[in-house]
Amino acid sequence: MTNQPVLSDIRILDFTWVLAGPYATRVLADFGAEVIKVQPTLPQAEDRFSRGYYNTWNRNKLGITLDLGKPQGVALARKLATISDAVVENFSPRVMANWGLDYDSLKTLKPDLIMVSMSTMGQTGPWRDYVGFGPTIQAFSGITRLTSFPDRLPAGPGTAYADHVAGLTAALALLGALEYRRRTGEGQHIDISQVESMASLLGNAIMDYTLSGDPPQPVGNASEGAAPHGVYRCRGDDRWCAIAVLSDDDWQRFRQALGNPGWAGGRFDTLAGRLENREKLDRLIAEWTAQHTAEEVMALLQRHGIAAGVVQNASDLAHDPQLRARGFFVELDHPEMGKTVSDATPIKLSGTPARYKRAAPALGQDNDYVYRQLLGLSEAEIADLKRQGVI
Repeated sequence: MTNQPVLSDIRILDFTWVLAGPYATRVLADFGAEVIKVQPTLPQAEDRFSRGYYNTWNRNKLGITLDLGKPQGVALARKLATISDAVVENFSPRVMANWGLDYDSLKTLKPDLIMVSMSTMGQTGPWRDYVGFGPTIQAFSGITRLTSFPDRLPAGPGTAYADHVAGLTAALALLGALEYRRRTGEGQHIDISQVESMASLLGNAIMDYTLSGDPPQPVGNASEGAAPHGVYRCRGDDRWCAIAVLSDDDWQRFRQALGNPGWAGGRFDTLAGRLENREKLDRLIAEWTAQHTAEEVMALLQRHGIAAGVVQNASDLAHDPQLRARGFFVELDHPEMGKTVSDATPIKLSGTPARYKRAAPALGQDNDYVYRQLLGLSEAEIADLKRQGVI
């Protein structure tokens, strides 16, 4: 008999939007948490609810419509909080407080409630009300500058990387708070600054500055402790392979993979020599990779124990045999979009694996279950709420 999902007894009231918050609650829903997604009732919201973006980050969740601009909508949200284990939101700090749904208000109704607040800057400080999305947060954190090339405009990672980092941070924090409540019976407020989540990934950059007074500079694909270290153009249209050689032993295996060309000896035999002559080395390697496909380069170097990987695009990923073998692609039927494909969780539990039961909910798809069964509202009460546009 298959074990119950690890979070099957947890209910989460989800006020999140865009990516960071929905990603956090999607991780929890994949492992069995009952996540009730609060959806807006505005007619124009229906357009975005049918798009792939919304569907990607909200699978496995229940969906209810609720107008929080109306007092009756706030009252229903407060009732839902009393039957939930946790509330998750990623608005700026003033939003939940304006609705009367901030932690101090909700804990009077349910003292052991856990609430996760994921804002750009956190709940305190002079910039607490600043708003931002992934690229903004990345810029604030310093990552945008450090992921550029020397003497070039700041580039950044190219995706909303900060949203995923903050989402995973929130999911981890909530699991810790649930365990703490299991042991003590006490709830708490989890205050996550998305900028701080990203800034924590800067490695030794902050310490280096405090010691030397010189801010770290962007280095592109180079590394202070490895050479060659970068991406190299291969045969074909816009095809590249990433290569990293860290030690002198790695270099000897790298030379062997290339057939010990004459240029590979002498000044390149030591890491210090390779770092000093990095530009020349990169040109020579690029001349070699240009003669082969990225897949050939990767396969050859990997056979010799060298870290190398094709710089994959979306088409490569969709056909990646490793990802397919591990069940990375999830296919679900959506009532409006038909068959949809999204990424699975990378977390694999042997006894209680993630389950993918349903695509993201259509607008108000689970109103009946939540309002009638969970809150116990009567037919007349539900009809009245619909007439007033509350649900």
